[in-house]
Amino acid sequence: MSANPGRKAFRVTQRRGTESVTAQDLLAEEVAVALVYNGLSHVVMMASPMDLEDFALGFSLSEGIIERPEQLYGVEQVPQKLGIELHIEIASECFAKLKEHRRNLAGRTGCGLCGAESLQQAVATPKPVPALALPDGESIENALAQLRQNQPLQSVTGAVHGAALCDLGGNILLLREDVGRHNALDKLIGARAEDRDDYPANEDSFVLISSRASYEMVNKCNAMGISTLVAVSAPTALAVEHASMAGMNLVGFARTGRHVVYTTSAAAQSGITEEQISLARAK
Repeated sequence: MSANPGRKAFRVTQRRGTESVTAQDLLAEEVAVALVYNGLSHVVMMASPMDLEDFALGFSLSEGIIERPEQLYGVEQVPQKLGIELHIEIASECFAKLKEHRRNLAGRTGCGLCGAESLQQAVATPKPVPALALPDGESIENALAQLRQNQPLQSVTGAVHGAALCDLGGNILLLREDVGRHNALDKLIGARAEDRDDYPANEDSFVLISSRASYEMVNKCNAMGISTLVAVSAPTALAVEHASMAGMNLVGFARTGRHVVYTTSAAAQSGITEEQISLARAK
């Protein structure tokens, strides 16, 4: 692993017109990270090799492997030739549920995760979140203005995503980075859960992500009771539908001076027309 986790230096040739210059370029590291629960290998993710304890806790919470931070007893990072193993110790009742879930999946044949039961698990009905007023445009712009200065790895590599916890004034309180947008959000969730007394409650904050708002991103926020998700890029249709069902505020295409509100906690339908969205994107 490099002296500065998350980045690695390479010699490159920069071409500008007819001139070539040899230079050093810093690239984002991407390593295989295996999550091993109570000795049972569960999943391997490609991730940035920093804040991995936050990742272990956040992933375990957002994926429903544990219900509370106290059910995760410890995380040990074990370097391997091909990556990193995270040996995660969780409560016995959580581990029993995890093993039963894996046993059900292993018993399926054909296409694997098919059938009504597995589809219902994959696209679960979201739970209602506490109603929360939509952050105003000034707060969203304030958070966007702070995003770059709070992403040191992105500033030198240009290849990682960020997930930030913001107060209702748009001040960034906590941020995590990763090559994977889901991983960045899980790291943020884990860091916040580890020191939850140091940060405002869900009704007094919102989450800003530097990526698109896919269904998985909305689902992870919903699992943690987060009422407002603001994304720099677009949401997917399924993300909007699930955010609406949950009563979440979902904002996309967040840019300086403009953004698109897709759902609000005040109503099931945002009422935004295709013409209004096209105009907001084009500005």
